[in-house]
Amino acid sequence: MHFKSVSLLLVALFLFGCNQRPEENNGIQEHIDAIKSKVAPDKRVALFAIEALKNNDTFILKGESNLPDGIKALTGILSENNIPFVDSIALLPSKELGDSTRAVINISVANLRSNPKHSAELATQATLGTPVKVLKKQGDWYYIQTPDNYLSWVDKGGIQLMGTERFAQWKAMDKVVYTKTYGHSYNAVDEKELVSDLVAGNILEFVKLMDGYFVASYPDGRIALIRVDEAESYFGWVKDRVPEPGKLVATSKTLMGVPYLWGGTSTKGMDCSGFTKTVYFLNGMVIPRDASQQVYAGKPIDSVQDFSRLERGDLLFFGRKATDTTTEKVVHVGMWIGNNEFIHASDMVRISSMDPEADNFDAYNKDRYLRTKRLLKEEDDALVRLARTPLFKD
Repeated sequence: MHFKSVSLLLVALFLFGCNQRPEENNGIQEHIDAIKSKVAPDKRVALFAIEALKNNDTFILKGESNLPDGIKALTGILSENNIPFVDSIALLPSKELGDSTRAVINISVANLRSNPKHSAELATQATLGTPVKVLKKQGDWYYIQTPDNYLSWVDKGGIQLMGTERFAQWKAMDKVVYTKTYGHSYNAVDEKELVSDLVAGNILEFVKLMDGYFVASYPDGRIALIRVDEAESYFGWVKDRVPEPGKLVATSKTLMGVPYLWGGTSTKGMDCSGFTKTVYFLNGMVIPRDASQQVYAGKPIDSVQDFSRLERGDLLFFGRKATDTTTEKVVHVGMWIGNNEFIHASDMVRISSMDPEADNFDAYNKDRYLRTKRLLKEEDDALVRLARTPLFKD
């Protein structure tokens, strides 16, 4: 063998023997998986991306998490089992952010991505005035967590970073909520120049009233005028948000014809669960983001197509039924509005019927119907009522 080849082989053997490598047969991965299943069973709302690498007789814990209790539980069980380790887990928020670990959505609708690039899947949306936690930064993108705990990436133009003091000030300020489906804010009362577009649920700081307008401030300090007949005082609006079946139906019908958008949760475009989430939010409730999460909230009502048991505002879930070889898969959701009809986002927001004799009979969804859940008046950790638990909490 050539001397150079021998040298390369020796170097390779040395690196292979000394470098850290994943260790799968010593039980440590089972401990990691067990903790993860408890603290982060849904990666959409909790981050626990940790692996163990072995270096000689010691395991190096690498990765990142925003769950300090989860990390503590993991290191505790490893210590109890006398497994030698070095904790190199990055706890989020990242120290590189300094004091800027909070932010507020700064545009009418921010598109939140599954990865830090504009070509990545649209995971969800967040509307103007939504407070978010900032966990880390990569280039011009920030990894954030919304009030419903959803984790995603937003580009720097979508948020206004805030330090602890500024965020506390912003939370305490009176606010204005935009209530019209779609509109604009203006630079002056002549309405010749726009500041930006607005959608239902947008929230801004209240400055003052002036000549039939709210004078309001954006998170980045822009000042704008909003017609008083298109907005309300936020805290007064929240106080009046007592979710009722009739109000949910009325709100849902103001969204008729809004186009379907995968990942959308705003009146610019919405997917099926984004639609139900928006309807409930505009009535003072924050519910889980996705249909496969919403199905676990609330009270079971029906699973055998006994639609006589349903009440307006109930959520109907559709998808693949469980078999001996496959698990159930929830892929669609709509809201019951009575008279054998439900409203949902499918191609666009529209009303469909479960009655075979109706012109708008939806045979496809009736065939894949799974169950109905009731969220109104139910006590559930997955359901947040703004009148009780402010959106602008710590």
